[in-house]
Amino acid sequence: MDKIIIKDLRIFAYHGVNPEEKENGQNFVIDLTAELDLSVPCVTDNVEDTVSYAKIAKTVIACFTAEKYDLLERAADEVCRQVLRQYKKISAVEITLKKPEAPVKADFGWMGVWLRRERDA
Repeated sequence: MDKIIIKDLRIFAYHGVNPEEKENGQNFVIDLTAELDLSVPCVTDNVEDTVSYAKIAKTVIACFTAEKYDLLERAADEVCRQVLRQYKKISAVEITLKKPEAPVKADFGWMGVWLRRERDA
């Protein structure tokens, strides 16, 4: 299956179990892969035959910032489901949601979750 890939999409949002995370917010980083058949746009060179990665990014940002979730799992799931709802050509979505400023007393690059959601048959 062909893929559209968005890497290191940086978004400021208000997710977390601690009250200060919902009040002050923090940076998050999203990697998203959308699976779809790209054989037609490879021939036609027409954006109407694919799904615009710019539109996917706008959808991800809007969805990710619309609510305040306790868990990254819930936020990532909502993003996946929204992408699948809005873009019928996409058959599956994978997301890595990174929280580089997680309030954990340790030296780390980021913590996060990875999810895969497929369109129901």
